Amino acid sequence: MLFKNLFAWLPADQRKPLLKRLLIVWAVALPIAVTTWMGHKSNGLPHRFDVSLVYSYAISTFIWLFTDVVRYPFKRQLRAQGPYCWPPALQASLMLGVGIPLGYALGTLVGDAYAGWSTWDLWQLNRNRFVGMVASSVAISAAFVGFFYQRAKTESLTNQVTQAQLMLLQSQLEPHMLFNTLAHLRALIGQDTARAHAMLDHLNDYLRTTLHASRQPLHPLVDEFSRLDDYLSLMAIRMGKRLVFELDLPPGLAASPVPSFILQPLVENAIRHGLEPQVSGGRIEVQAQAEGQQLLLTVRDNGLGISELALAESARPLTPATDRTTASWGLTHVRQRLHTQYGTRAGMHISPVTTGGTCVVLTLPLESPHADV
Repeated sequence: MLFKNLFAWLPADQRKPLLKRLLIVWAVALPIAVTTWMGHKSNGLPHRFDVSLVYSYAISTFIWLFTDVVRYPFKRQLRAQGPYCWPPALQASLMLGVGIPLGYALGTLVGDAYAGWSTWDLWQLNRNRFVGMVASSVAISAAFVGFFYQRAKTESLTNQVTQAQLMLLQSQLEPHMLFNTLAHLRALIGQDTARAHAMLDHLNDYLRTTLHASRQPLHPLVDEFSRLDDYLSLMAIRMGKRLVFELDLPPGLAASPVPSFILQPLVENAIRHGLEPQVSGGRIEVQAQAEGQQLLLTVRDNGLGISELALAESARPLTPATDRTTASWGLTHVRQRLHTQYGTRAGMHISPVTTGGTCVVLTLPLESPHADV
């Protein structure tokens, strides 16, 4: 209750993680105190064990306050981002450069007050020992900060992957498309049995490949194109002559591993926001090509084109509250999946087509067919 009241201003989801980090710091402070006490004892210096405990816990706690807790109230000044409020490298270096020495100094003052002497006198008596004590404290503190940073970074990446997977599940079976397809199928059964059978076959293949691909993060590019072929064939039956599509996959790239469903949101986006609103419909081209060690995947349409607003919104982080009916949803979804899978090795370029429409080019590392597939 005391901890909760003292840190009520902290984000609710960060109070327990912060307390856990403090308990870890305190757990390590005990062996540090024992080591310090034994070191003084072996050198014949008068030093009580309780004094070592006070120094160790005071210094550790103050450094924790100035390097961990301080990130939250000063996150704006530190330009800290994310749920763990870790600042960029420059601000983090400044925070550590000030926080660790300040925490060490205040913790030492508390220890001095308890012991009844001044640690700073050691500078006059034995400068090498004084420098060694300070250096060891700074090194231990920096190691703690590095450990907590890597741990938070790992948890953050895990959360991003989980969120991407949840959003991926939303995009795999788009209810809007399924409902319209089933309604169209019902109408075709009594009017055009052959087209109804063809539509049902494509729907069956589409659902089967969707469920299969959902179990693996990467799959061969040929599977991605096969799924797009089923999807576009379904849409072509629905839209009739208003939709023309072309898929171009060189045989040499068929086995190349790519993230599952990486092209699906782009094609859905092109139809929903580019072609369907046009009375005349339009054309979609999906192409794969290799350039050196890079794989280029292009989705081009001659629809209405993308607005400046959608382009700007596509660069923003995707959240569960983001409306998936907007034109930017599919673009942002793909951008974040590329970043999660490849980091800076992949990218997405969006440009308007001069004759009308939109062109989206994905750049991925060209990896061997056995890479995690």
